[in-house]
Amino acid sequence: MKGAVAAGHPLTAQAGAEILAAGGNAVDACIAAAFVSWVTESPLTGPGAGGFMLVHRASDHADRLLDFFVAIPGRDLRRAERAAMKPVDVEFEPGLSQVFLIGAASCAVPGAVAGLGAAHAAYARIPWAELIAPAARLARQGVEVNEQQGFLHRILDPILRAEPESRRTYGRDTYLEPGERLRMPELAETLDRLAAEGPSGFYRGELARALGATVQESGGALTESDLESYRVIRRRPVRVPYRRWEFVSNPPPSSGGLLIAYALSVLDRLGPAGDPGSAHALSALAEVMREAQLARGPGFLSGLSRGGLPRRLLTDENLDAAARRARKRIRQFAPEPAGLPSTTHISVVDARGNAASLSASTGCGSGVVVPGTGIHVNNMLGEEDLNPGGRQAAPGNRLTSMMAPSVVLENGRPRLVVGSAGSIRLRAAILQIIVNVLDHGLSVREAIEAPRVHLEGEALQLEGGIAPDTADELEAAGYEVVRWGGRNLYFGGASAVGLGAKGELEAAGDPRRGGAGAVVE
Repeated sequence: MKGAVAAGHPLTAQAGAEILAAGGNAVDACIAAAFVSWVTESPLTGPGAGGFMLVHRASDHADRLLDFFVAIPGRDLRRAERAAMKPVDVEFEPGLSQVFLIGAASCAVPGAVAGLGAAHAAYARIPWAELIAPAARLARQGVEVNEQQGFLHRILDPILRAEPESRRTYGRDTYLEPGERLRMPELAETLDRLAAEGPSGFYRGELARALGATVQESGGALTESDLESYRVIRRRPVRVPYRRWEFVSNPPPSSGGLLIAYALSVLDRLGPAGDPGSAHALSALAEVMREAQLARGPGFLSGLSRGGLPRRLLTDENLDAAARRARKRIRQFAPEPAGLPSTTHISVVDARGNAASLSASTGCGSGVVVPGTGIHVNNMLGEEDLNPGGRQAAPGNRLTSMMAPSVVLENGRPRLVVGSAGSIRLRAAILQIIVNVLDHGLSVREAIEAPRVHLEGEALQLEGGIAPDTADELEAAGYEVVRWGGRNLYFGGASAVGLGAKGELEAAGDPRRGGAGAVVE
């Protein structure tokens, strides 16, 4: 086998698979798939996004995290009056909605183009322009909106078609329905420019001037200096043992990887969790989720940027105490803001054992589209979980993130490459997929499709598919059980590649997100 790729859309996965079939490595495939996702999953990602790529290199078993998440804007900008962010009510389903903040004031410095460029320079073997070409072609030809993307177009319609410029792409009169074709010729032109000029074409020159001017004219703080000074940061991943494997993920100043590492370490101390889907197994998962949230107590957010937090948090003393609390639970829990499941994830493994795990997001989007470019800018400054209380650091500083592109290693080789969308729920999704594969022996597809749980405040959310008698047991044990009628995007949208029981590669995307996997023979 030449490798395997999993992503949030069949065409995204197909683009990566074609690169693997042509002799590209895992990073080549991941980059090509990421460019295609800008077209196929445009409500979630694009050149205005930020993200992370975790790379495992087979030749020396080295792991590196490329941090190209968004940064605080405002370099060389006087402290003038800035526009207020605009509240938009996004309705997930009838009676369930949440307010998000958009507009130019919500736009942070995008890092997606720089991140893909840095990954290409460090790890890729196929020319940059060849990796961009499939995305440019699809942007011109258009892609048919599938059911899952149609759902996103509907709920994000107040954002996607907020301005005349965006309505030219996403529908003048109404949002795009499943079966309609989305064409993005202006994004195709931008992709052609990036193919010719390289990543620097986004951060200097005509595109940078247009991006900065568009955001500032509407009251935002993004400047040409912000773009020119943006740099990708290479970080050492957070890593912890779990049973006989090793979990590797996104380190601080992001929090998702560290909190999953913490939860797995507590779960490791609790021992085997029982049969998959049993009340005992689900209760154990709920309690380690509770401990991960309790770990986000006073000092956690400031500790993410100070350094040394993994070392302090993952001590034997802390983990042993958390495991004791989980065994004799006193029901105390602080709720987290829910957030929109607005990330996309790509997982790749090649024949040599190289792996790439990429998560990227524009948040729910700012509604600001740069005229003539197809660039929809992120709204990360409007994400409450990234900016609690609206506090912002100095220009150039990175925002924190829940995104957690991850790799599980066995004897130094990738056993599982996984990541997920889902805002705060992505931690729970990744945790449960890891447990399903490693502890319960499920295939990657079975692990992703299995119904999930999520502890939200005092409520234990049970996805449809969990047995009614199991839900009854959990309720009798004292949980405030919320029973969902079916599978739902609320519980995340994961993509994973792994090794099967006989050493064969497996790949699966999340049906909650319309994802897909492809194994290249």
